[in-house]
Amino acid sequence: MAREFDLTPKPVPRVETALRRIVTDFVVPESIPILQKLQAYEPIAMCGQPPVVWDRAEGFQVYDAWGNQWIDWSSGVLIANAGHGRKQIADAIARQADSRLLTNYCFPSEIRARLVERLANLLPQPLRKIFLLTTGSETVECAIKLCRTHASRSGNRAKNVIVSYDKSFHGRTLGSQQAGGIPALKDWIGNLDPGFVQIPFPDGFRTADNSFDGFERALREHNVPPDSVAGVILETYQGGSAAFAPAEYMHALRRWCTAHDALLVCDEVQAGFGRTGTLWGFEHYGVVPDLALFGKGMASSLPISAVAGTPGVMDLHPAGSMTSTHTGNPVCCAAALASIDLVVNEDLAGNSRRTGALLHERLRALQSRFPQIGRVDGKGLVAGVACVQPGDLSPDGELAWRVVERCVEKGVLMFSPVGFGGGTVKISPPLVIDEAAIRESVAVLEEAFEEITAQRAAA
Repeated sequence: MAREFDLTPKPVPRVETALRRIVTDFVVPESIPILQKLQAYEPIAMCGQPPVVWDRAEGFQVYDAWGNQWIDWSSGVLIANAGHGRKQIADAIARQADSRLLTNYCFPSEIRARLVERLANLLPQPLRKIFLLTTGSETVECAIKLCRTHASRSGNRAKNVIVSYDKSFHGRTLGSQQAGGIPALKDWIGNLDPGFVQIPFPDGFRTADNSFDGFERALREHNVPPDSVAGVILETYQGGSAAFAPAEYMHALRRWCTAHDALLVCDEVQAGFGRTGTLWGFEHYGVVPDLALFGKGMASSLPISAVAGTPGVMDLHPAGSMTSTHTGNPVCCAAALASIDLVVNEDLAGNSRRTGALLHERLRALQSRFPQIGRVDGKGLVAGVACVQPGDLSPDGELAWRVVERCVEKGVLMFSPVGFGGGTVKISPPLVIDEAAIRESVAVLEEAFEEITAQRAAA
């Protein structure tokens, strides 16, 4: 649901706890010139997030320059897995910058070698080859290319279909948006590539049938012969809802892809590096994909991403034919190595699992109180709270928007609602968050639901 926040300052209740502080009107009057400058010189598409002007961020908290302090439920859109502003990451970036090696294209570097080796040693067999890129969208484009290249070796020119899922998000470049399953993001494209087919995601909520029979039935309904499928790509969990597929579905999909010589691709851009309570999100399924795609939380700071795959797939393109200008940028590699060390050495996947259990317990308790919460999905420190019209599954984007707005005014920072109909309140704090902060921030969410539903009832 595309909309903008009102930039008119208004009085809001003051908040003063150890973790949250709201001491100004909101929007902060002194921030208006900055926000207006951004509106003047950036595309309007950049105006959709809560108007909090970040000054600094540390751990699981965000601060502005006027004395306000938030518990962060965004991780800067699932980036700061190891926490905001970690000294170890900042120091690694500074050391690499001091070395004066700031870029080197695809020429070899020792730090790039260390990063790809580190990733390969952390990933399960047979994911032994790593291609470093800049953004998650780039990894999806690369995966599409590799799926179709792999299929072309069969000699079957019709084997070029990329199967993905409805309501999925895979990025904002042309190929990644066509692989995505959100129609509003593709209306401008015109004639879509017929080689992209979306089928229902087996979430057991908006798609009641979450059996693998549904996968095969959907292919028949789309007139897609199995031998025409080059690859199946899915978000390990759907970013717009935090929904996972059933493990047995994924086991069957793994067998199906192997039997039909199609590549199974797990988009881990949101799910990797401890977010879901395991180091890799696909571990929840007990399967290993042919390609795994990473980004966001990989460096907890600078832009870097990666495609991991089997040697037989990753080596399909000859020397010099699959490159990227900023592949393995040395400064970004330094940030990624430091962030990965923090995630592994501090067992942040374990903290995600433990504090995430408390988060989901508290969210399910809220669901039992409010019929406007139709579903709570997720694992570890990612959750989706689906706001619905009571009595049916219709998304209530207005309620979700107002809940996010109230939480931000109370000192819990989130990005704007996501998912089907803009009805999902997404929760994704840095993995260093503790149980006290989870309790306090869920209490704020509860207050927001109480206030808004009471206002509606009184209207």
